[in-house]
Order: sequence, then C-alpha cells, then structure tokens
Amino acid sequence: MHFVILGCGRVGSLLARRVDAEGHSVAVIDQDPDAFERLGDDFRGSTVVGIGFDRDTLDRARLREAAGFAAVSSGDNTNIIAARIAREQYEVRHVVARIYDPRRAEVYERLGIATVATVRWTTAQVMSRLLPGRPNREYQDVSGLVTMVSIAPEPSWVGVPVAELERRTGARLVHLTRDGEGRLPTADSRVQDGDLLHVAAATEDLSRVESMLSHPREDQAEETL
Repeated sequence: MHFVILGCGRVGSLLARRVDAEGHSVAVIDQDPDAFERLGDDFRGSTVVGIGFDRDTLDRARLREAAGFAAVSSGDNTNIIAARIAREQYEVRHVVARIYDPRRAEVYERLGIATVATVRWTTAQVMSRLLPGRPNREYQDVSGLVTMVSIAPEPSWVGVPVAELERRTGARLVHLTRDGEGRLPTADSRVQDGDLLHVAAATEDLSRVESMLSHPREDQAEETL
C-alpha cells in the first residue's frame, strides 16, 4: 500500500521509517529539504519538497493512490487544512492529523477527522503517572461519543464477575491487564486484585463509571454501615 506523510520532523521521520520497514510505499512531504536527512540512507520511500496543502505537492506525492495520509507537521493550521483536502478532495479513506491545540482537536474529531492532540495526550499520560489509580483515558472515537479508559478498581470490586460489573456500571470491559499481560475477559472472568481494567463507555456517562469503579461498591458500603 502507499502512504503519504506530511512533515519530516521527529514524529514524521520515525513514522515514515516504520511504514517503509513494513514494506509499504511511502512519500514524505516537507518544505525544508534538509529535514529528509532524518530518514537515513536506507530509506526506500520518496521525498517531496513543497507545501503540504498545495495540490501540486500532493499530486507529486501520489496522494490519490494513498491508502492513508498523516499530517504531522509542526503547524496546526497546515495539518488540518491538508487533512481536510486529503479526505474531502482526494477521498483518502484513512486520514489523521496531529493537533497541538486540544480545543481544535475536539472540533475536528466531530467533523470526522481523526486527530492526535499532542498536548491533551501528553497531559493525560503525565497525570496518570503522577496520581496512581487515576483513570487514564486511552481512546475516544472520532465522534466523541465513546471513550475508553484504564482504571485500577477499588478493592471492593475484587471477586465481582465481569458480567455483574458491566451490569452495574453500564460500561463494557474491553480487556484487562493482569500480571503485566493483556487478557480478554470471558463469561466466567472475575476481577482480581491488581487488575487494570480497560473499559469503554458512553462519554456522557464516563464520570459516573469512573466514580463507581474508584469507590466501594454500593452494596459493600451498605454492609459496612
């Protein structure tokens, strides 16, 4: 498959090298010819000097043939304009843009353009490490309606069957991490001490779900009264 990457900074060059290493065709766009030095001598893809949202530049990068387009330059405006052109004019199926401003990212996600909000993602990762047990938001679909978080449940949830946990919270346990290994829950699975739960829920219900799993079960609280 052919892919086009806008921006040959640290992220773009690493992404291009990985795509190339997997045997795919890749074209990298950047305004600075010197930026392509980051790709190394063994890079087999092509490089295009030009502005990322210029049609001539995109045509030279063979965007119309591309299975995917990643806009990861240092400019939010450039990334989002190029992403919209790739999606709406070139009809590229898989398009993603790196956005530094999290407010902009939320807007474009609602328009159906997948975004990676660098500041928002970094902040969430730092917070999850600063505050042990804090739910970590791992994924949100492009519509913003579904979010997946990872959370270490409060000890009173240990022993509760997965089906019961889902019934109580209204969330779906996608998978869990146990003893450092990812596992898919079965109908007979129960929460164990030390489990990290990866649960998906409607975004509007997320605060309630996080609160439930971070506090003692209601029936457990009643038993201690």
